[in-house]
Amino acid sequence: MVYLRYITFPDADREFDYLLGIKRKCYRTFYPFQVLSAREFSRIDFEPLTVLYGGNGTGKSTALNVIAEKAGAEREAPYNRSNFYEDYVRLCRAEWNGRPKEIRIVTSDDVFSYMLDLRRLNAGIDEKREEIFEEYLKNKYSDFHFRTMEDYDVLKKVTEARRKTQSRYVRENLAANVREYSNGESAMRYFFDRLGEDALYLLDEPENSLAPDRQEELAAYLADCVRFFGCQIVLATHSPFFLAMPGAKIYNLEETPVAVSAWTELRNVRVWHDFFKRHEKEFET
Repeated sequence: MVYLRYITFPDADREFDYLLGIKRKCYRTFYPFQVLSAREFSRIDFEPLTVLYGGNGTGKSTALNVIAEKAGAEREAPYNRSNFYEDYVRLCRAEWNGRPKEIRIVTSDDVFSYMLDLRRLNAGIDEKREEIFEEYLKNKYSDFHFRTMEDYDVLKKVTEARRKTQSRYVRENLAANVREYSNGESAMRYFFDRLGEDALYLLDEPENSLAPDRQEELAAYLADCVRFFGCQIVLATHSPFFLAMPGAKIYNLEETPVAVSAWTELRNVRVWHDFFKRHEKEFET
């Protein structure tokens, strides 16, 4: 599905006209001005799956954040803004083909914060586990005697401890739906929880924290979101697993002017290709 058809960015001439009108000239940066125009990147025509590719400093995250602001995307984590951000976004133009149910930008900071929340939750569970273990020992070896109905709750705990093993007692008294996850598992859980149907998602380097097999799994999931669940996805990445997604339109920000490229033409992919070609015989043994 294509909800957002295209976005234009101000070119160097339009930026020059704007900057001429600024009375105060002592700003250290006019960011995001002079970033995308330096790449002669003035327009994106979107497909259901659009990829912004480039190394560090090429402007792919800048472009993604500008698109998010122009689209009115929801976001969780703060991002790199300046006094000129709103003016820059006003100079951009967007055309829509209807509005999706949700527009959201997801950054690596969002995923990292989610992982920290899980760690804090699991730390609380660990403390609770120790408390329950001590409770188990106290109840199992207690010389408790039931005397009045006021002792009934204590009796239940003592009986339970004497009937069960330590591990079963602790396990059943902890929150059953919480367990510890690796960083990769937490990141995958984040995307599975956050992405829905009929939405526009902007993803900034979703490969962060993911091992290669997890990157491939997430790429397949995103492709299914586009194909079966009415989503449009724009992502910034340099991971070959996401660059190789079927039907992806890739804007190569390492070219000036920015050009649409096949994933097999990209420098980062060629580096991986050449590396494995050099070691090809080692895989045959």
